[in-house]
Amino acid sequence: MVVFANFPTLEFMVNNISMASALGSVRVDLLGGTLDLNPINVILPNVVTLNLATSLKAKVKVSKIDFDGVEIISRDYNSTDRFASKDFTKENLQNGFFGNLNFIAQILSLFNLKSNILLELESGSPPGAGLGGSSAMGVTCYSALAKFVGQSFDRVEAIQKVNSLEARILDCGPAGYQDYYPALFGGVLGLIAEPGKVVVEQLYTDELKAVLESHLTLVYSNETRNSGINNWEVYKAFFNKDQAVRAGLAEIANLSNQALQNIRQRKFVELINLIALEGDERRKLFPGILTPTMAALHAELKSEGSQLGMKICGAGGGGCFLITHSPSDIKQIETIVNKYHMKKLDFFVEKPL
Repeated sequence: MVVFANFPTLEFMVNNISMASALGSVRVDLLGGTLDLNPINVILPNVVTLNLATSLKAKVKVSKIDFDGVEIISRDYNSTDRFASKDFTKENLQNGFFGNLNFIAQILSLFNLKSNILLELESGSPPGAGLGGSSAMGVTCYSALAKFVGQSFDRVEAIQKVNSLEARILDCGPAGYQDYYPALFGGVLGLIAEPGKVVVEQLYTDELKAVLESHLTLVYSNETRNSGINNWEVYKAFFNKDQAVRAGLAEIANLSNQALQNIRQRKFVELINLIALEGDERRKLFPGILTPTMAALHAELKSEGSQLGMKICGAGGGGCFLITHSPSDIKQIETIVNKYHMKKLDFFVEKPL
């Protein structure tokens, strides 16, 4: 395992290029989501968030075109939009002028890019999946634009900038920071909160990769969700000193720390059990985290065997979830998932970058 004390700067030495591209993994959160909200992360003791970089990739390509403005092609929205250079004013960046592309427009503004630009985007994640697709897209876009202008950047600084922009756009409290790291770091990450910084511990091993891929099934419910709203409700309750919420988040922190220790000690079977237990605790904490269809599927899973668990990705209310299981259960799980007209998403754990 590797702990990144001083984060290496990503350097791009090519200047005056006409095209650049970047790929960035969307994440699956294993344990400790919602703990990545400032300042909850330093109020609760021993906060760690564990996630992994998947083979589901945000893709960004930037190139030069002959147009006094920016053309943005979104594969997700199946749309092509053009904005004149004069549209990139402070007022328009603040008032939602760019619609669904407001986040991307603000990232472009960090590089003062507003003319002769073609940007092609694909998030790599189903809509409302709870896999941090927009955040992965944001830092991947930042990386591609930095390459395009020949600018080196510090990964942590990039994450902080993009996180601030996304929080401003969401406008429902702070945005958690965990979603950005897998796109720039890869692997399996322990994000350990300390005052003023997040220590990134790279936990990836080939053995851990094999265990996670054989014991976790990622399912898309075909139902979207807005995790920011759920997080905001918990955030408010935390600072209103709701003792049930504080106790729930403290238990999630406890489970996450146990999981970190198990990974360090290579106790991977215990890790899978802890992921399921964190899912149980999260369902208590977030009212409505399961849609009715997801609740029915969960009930059937539990009737099939106590060893089968469910862990919602993100703050829930739809989107994606993990099913924890033994390798011999995979066919049975696929049958249940198909019964509820949901989709199994094939993924692999990416190696560190």
